[in-house]
Amino acid sequence: MKISHLSIENFRGIRAASVLLPDHAVLIGDNNVGKSTLLEALDLVMGPDRLSRQSPIDEHDFHLGQYLAGGARPDGSETTPRIIVEATVTGLSEEQQIHFRDYIEWWDVLKHAMSDVSDPAELDLSATIPALRVTFIGSYNPQEDDFEGKTYYTRTIDENEKPEHFTKSDKQKCGFLYLRSLRTGARALSLERGSLLDIILRLKEIRPKMWETTLSELSNFDVASAPELGISGVLSSIDRALKKYVPREWGIQPHLRVSALTRRHLREVITAFIDTGTGSYSAPYFRQGTGTINLLLLAMLSQIAEDKQNVIFAMEEPETAIPPYAQKRIVHELRKLSAQTLFTSHSPYVLEEFAIEETVVLSRSSTGKMLQSTVTLPESIKLKRYRQQFRTRFCESLLARRVLVAEGATEATALSSAARRLSELNPQSYSSLEALGISVLDAGSETQIVDLARLYAKLDKEVFAFCDKQSDDSKTAIEAVVKTLFMHDETGMENLVLKNTSQSALKRFASGLDWPPHIKAKHPNWKDDPLAALAEFFGSAKGNWGLADYLAQCSETEMPQWIRDVCTSLKQSCEPVISSPHSEKIPK
Repeated sequence: MKISHLSIENFRGIRAASVLLPDHAVLIGDNNVGKSTLLEALDLVMGPDRLSRQSPIDEHDFHLGQYLAGGARPDGSETTPRIIVEATVTGLSEEQQIHFRDYIEWWDVLKHAMSDVSDPAELDLSATIPALRVTFIGSYNPQEDDFEGKTYYTRTIDENEKPEHFTKSDKQKCGFLYLRSLRTGARALSLERGSLLDIILRLKEIRPKMWETTLSELSNFDVASAPELGISGVLSSIDRALKKYVPREWGIQPHLRVSALTRRHLREVITAFIDTGTGSYSAPYFRQGTGTINLLLLAMLSQIAEDKQNVIFAMEEPETAIPPYAQKRIVHELRKLSAQTLFTSHSPYVLEEFAIEETVVLSRSSTGKMLQSTVTLPESIKLKRYRQQFRTRFCESLLARRVLVAEGATEATALSSAARRLSELNPQSYSSLEALGISVLDAGSETQIVDLARLYAKLDKEVFAFCDKQSDDSKTAIEAVVKTLFMHDETGMENLVLKNTSQSALKRFASGLDWPPHIKAKHPNWKDDPLAALAEFFGSAKGNWGLADYLAQCSETEMPQWIRDVCTSLKQSCEPVISSPHSEKIPK
C-alpha cells in the first residue's frame, strides 16, 4: 500500500497543493516551505490516532488563521473556510481490497490520475490499478464554538446524501505511521495512546492487564503513614477537629493515597527504564542520549514492520543526533521493511540514499501554493558525476532557497569570504551569503554556468550568477536563466582584486604569508613588488582559498568597490522589505 497522490487545501502555510509521491521519497526544500505540513496533512487523513483528540485541528491549522465564515456564494450564503486533505491510496493488498470493496476506484498509473473509464472490459486493457480515495474535512462550528474534523470515503461525498466515515478501524487497516522526529522519541516506550509501544501491543493484539491490579494496589497504599514522618500526626489532629463539627458516622479520618489515579494517568506515567553505562542504575529511557533514543526508535519500527506488512512510514529528519552511518542504516532498513517510506531531511547522507526520481523538491509561492519539482540533469552533467559530487557540490544547493552559480572555485570562495567579512564590519549594509539563504555553487568553468543555473531555476530556486567578463552571446544566455548576473570586466577574479585594493592591504597580507618555495625563489625581494608576487601566489593557489583569505583581512575601504556593490545588491534583493505601520512622518 502507498500514497500515490495527496491534495491539500487551506492547511497551515499551504493554500493549495497537489503532490505525486513515488514508492519511496525524500521531501526536500528550504526551511518553512511546508515539508512537515505535508506530513501532518497525511496524518490528518490517514493517521488512526489523530482523530482520537477532542478536536484534531485548531485556529492555527487554517491557512493564515482564517477560519470564520466570510465572502458569499452565488446563492447568497456565506462561505465557510474548510481544511480539505485528499489522499489516493494504491497498492492495496487482497485483504484491503476486500475490506474496502464498496469504495474501490481506479488509478491510471500512466496519467497519474483517477481513471475515467467505467467499462470493466476497458479497465482490463488500460494501465489502471485499484485505488482508494479518502478525504479529511475540517471546519469551525460556530454553534458549538469549536473545531471539528472527520475523514470520509471520497466517492461518497459526491454520491451519497450523507458521506460515509473513514473510521479509526479503517485507518488501522492501512498501516500509516508518522514519526515526528524527536518528538516521537520522547514517548516511544511509554504506554500513551499512539506511542510506538502502544502500536506494537495493538498489532500483536495484546491487551495490557495490569490496569486493574495496579489501581487496586495503589488504592490501598497509604502515603507517609509512618508516625516518624510526622504527616500522620497532623492528619489525626485534623480528624479530631473535624469530629467536633460533623456526625461520627460520616467517617472522616483523612489520609493520603494515590487512588485518584485512572488508566489515563497510568498511561502517562508508566515508562520503560534502561540501564545507564555498565552500572546497575536505571533511568527513564528518554533521559538517555539523543542518538540512543533514535536508534531505539529504529528497533521498535522494525518490530512494527515485522508484525504488520504493507505499512507506510513517514519520518521527519532521521539525521537528528545520529552519525552518518546510522542515518544511512535507518533509511535502508525502513525502505526494506515497508511498502512506502516518506522522509524529510537536510542530510546529504540521507538524500544520497534516494534516486533522482525519488527526490521530491518542494517550494511554495508567495500566495501559499505548494509546487513540486524533480531533479532533471542537463546533458552536460552525467548521472555518475552527479552521484560522485553529490555531497560536495549539489546537495547544499538542492536544500537552499537561493543559489549563486560561481564560475570557479576562486570566485565561489572569494565572494563568500568577502560577504562574511563585510557583514562583520558593517552589518547595516551587508549580510553574509549564509544569512541571505544563498548557497554558492562552483560551476567548474564558465561553460557550465548556464546548465547549472537552469537546473536550479527549474526547481523553483532563486538563481544568481557570478563570473568574469563573457562574450555577448554567453552573457545573454546566462541572463536568460538567472535573476541577476554579476559580471565584472576583468579576465580573472585575481585581477579584479589586485587592481582595486590598497597597497597597505597587500603588504599586510603578504607579510604574514608562508611563501611557497617556488614563488619565494622567483620573488626573493617580494616587498619591492608585492603586487607581482601576490599575483603569482593567487594564481597558484586557485581553489585553495588564497584570494578568500586575503579578502577576509581587508577593511571595508580596502575591499574592491565592485565586490561591495555585489554584496549590497544581494542583500537588497534577498531581504524582504518590511513596511512599518509607524513609518509615516511625525509632524513637528
